[in-house]
Amino acid sequence: MRKHHAIIVIAISALVALACTCSNVSLFAQTPVATTPTSLPTSTPLSAIPVKPGEANPNEPVVVTGTIKFTSPFFLDYSQEPFVMLEDEAGFVHRDREFEFPLQSQVIGSVKFIDDQTLSYSLALPEIPQATFVDVDNDGETDKGVQVFQVAYWTNIWGDTFLERRDGVGWSGSYCSVVVDQTNHYEFMGGTLIVWSPDDNQQFPTGYGDDKKLFTEDDPVGSIPAGYNLVNIDSEPFRVYKESQPQLALVEGPGAVHDYSDKDYEEAYKALFDFMSKAYPFTAEKHIDWEALNAEFGPRAASVKNDEDFYRLIREFAFSIPDNHIGFSAINNQVVFDEEAGGFGIILAELSDGTVVVTKVYPNTAGDKAGIQQGAKITEWNGKPVAEAIDAVNPYVFSSYSTDWARRQGQVLFLTHGPIGTRVSATVQNPGQQAKQITMTSEQELDSLFDALYPPAETVNLPVEGKIIDSGLGYIRIRSFADDANMTTRLWERYIKQMVDNSVPGLIIDLRNNGGGFGSIASDFAGFFFDEEITVYKSSAYNERTGKFEYEDDPSKIRPAPTYYEGPIAVLVSPDCVSACEYFSYFLNLGDRAIVVGNYPTAGAAGSVGDGQFDLPGGVSIQFPTGRPETPDGKVLIEGTGVPLDVTVPVTADQVLGKADPVLEAAIQAVLDKIRK
Repeated sequence: MRKHHAIIVIAISALVALACTCSNVSLFAQTPVATTPTSLPTSTPLSAIPVKPGEANPNEPVVVTGTIKFTSPFFLDYSQEPFVMLEDEAGFVHRDREFEFPLQSQVIGSVKFIDDQTLSYSLALPEIPQATFVDVDNDGETDKGVQVFQVAYWTNIWGDTFLERRDGVGWSGSYCSVVVDQTNHYEFMGGTLIVWSPDDNQQFPTGYGDDKKLFTEDDPVGSIPAGYNLVNIDSEPFRVYKESQPQLALVEGPGAVHDYSDKDYEEAYKALFDFMSKAYPFTAEKHIDWEALNAEFGPRAASVKNDEDFYRLIREFAFSIPDNHIGFSAINNQVVFDEEAGGFGIILAELSDGTVVVTKVYPNTAGDKAGIQQGAKITEWNGKPVAEAIDAVNPYVFSSYSTDWARRQGQVLFLTHGPIGTRVSATVQNPGQQAKQITMTSEQELDSLFDALYPPAETVNLPVEGKIIDSGLGYIRIRSFADDANMTTRLWERYIKQMVDNSVPGLIIDLRNNGGGFGSIASDFAGFFFDEEITVYKSSAYNERTGKFEYEDDPSKIRPAPTYYEGPIAVLVSPDCVSACEYFSYFLNLGDRAIVVGNYPTAGAAGSVGDGQFDLPGGVSIQFPTGRPETPDGKVLIEGTGVPLDVTVPVTADQVLGKADPVLEAAIQAVLDKIRK
């Protein structure tokens, strides 16, 4: 047994598709979450700190340090080349969500890990910052104004060390020194700003005014000292102060895990149910009766006595909702081990004609000892036709399913797994032999389960790999949108540029077994195939403040990338193409830009899970989607349907046994046909 199989939770948590996060506000601003403002000293009126004429202020800010706490399970996936930045807030002052941070203003500082949920940072302030001056004194006259900043955590995804448009625009709402109200257009509602004034003649707001918004016409104002000032906006009047080496804790904000782990079982269930029943975005489309669900599971929650029973309760409740983005894990998952650790050492696949084939047999396992060979056909299982036996399998072990084809794959997988010591009979026909009856008893065996879930690579693979194939077409495989983000984007950009520079006439993009990741990267990748900006979808989420679903201020768009590939494209997909992978497939299929090829459509899981992370008692964690994507004309995007195929390829024995790749062959032919037209 492989060492990592001993800790089943590692694989369980990895199974869940990652977040589809497509924010127009910032890299980390995803979905609503209640946040407690950073605790700061008691407020005092805005006034100059008394200093004798001609003397330097010994408290003039020089370097800012602090910590960054994070709970989001996605944080580390996006932590390549991390830094903190003195972020120019002209975008927020003007409510310009397309504001690009000027290169000359990007003062960056170092970060380092303290422990597995904490970073520290240090940011030296320049003597004269080079950001955007904003006039915020509301006096009706044009003044030079001030420069307004917050400290924000960033990672470099595209290009050089500094930020460009594709890295993020607007203003940060997470992992920064200001607290935002994402239920109210990401308005500032607390925390600390850093304000630089060129002289003593500028003014700055002392409060929010009647509209409770900062940098609007009704803000009261007062004088602000020259140089750097820290402005705490937690209470009114705002507190302005100078401190040579201030410490500011950056606030995680949207996307933080909802921690119910200190509640008892019933309280945790009630809190989870209350949130899900209001915030789940596809209630109508999936005909979910929340009242009936609560009537079924609520009384059971009141009688739960131990962690194992609580795990079973939450799993059954969660998986009653058909959504591939609903996933589950536990620190000590004895329940799953007891249920699924028994195996026969075989992996199965179902062909399009209904034939069930053994694709792999592990040495010295029950299946091997019973004489099963690779390529064998199984026609009966425990006295039933194998198709009927598969129909009866409960595949809801690690996640739910949004589509019938994804669920069917799960049933085929779990047919050969169950409790240790399970005895089965089967009718097996090895290649070139007559069918025979065998009996097997399952043993502790997880290799076949994990290899079926995560097919092992023959070599160490990169997240993006490309080549020119024999037909003369380009071939690029994207394994994940959640790997090292910086490496992923650099490889992608390099391969596309090489395809263009070498005049490659057509391109195959292989997305099979891509579990998703960050939607912002997927949309940026799509920009290499469009020569004009297009609006692709709009998102909504439940707003606790208003009690209804509300759309984000700006729809998501695809913007042309620096390099444009104009040749025909085929995209290879499978039910294991989930979340951000599906968005990318969908984007490329717009306007017949690409041909979608596969045995089955994609998984059909499109809701954003950024705000759907929960820690529960007993070490249980769960995620469910909260963001609802829609086409510009108001139709739900991808969820429950997947990205449809333009070319459907039957599943054959040669394909599942690795002897041929008919999906790739069909894609090559489709692209060549398009080139010849």
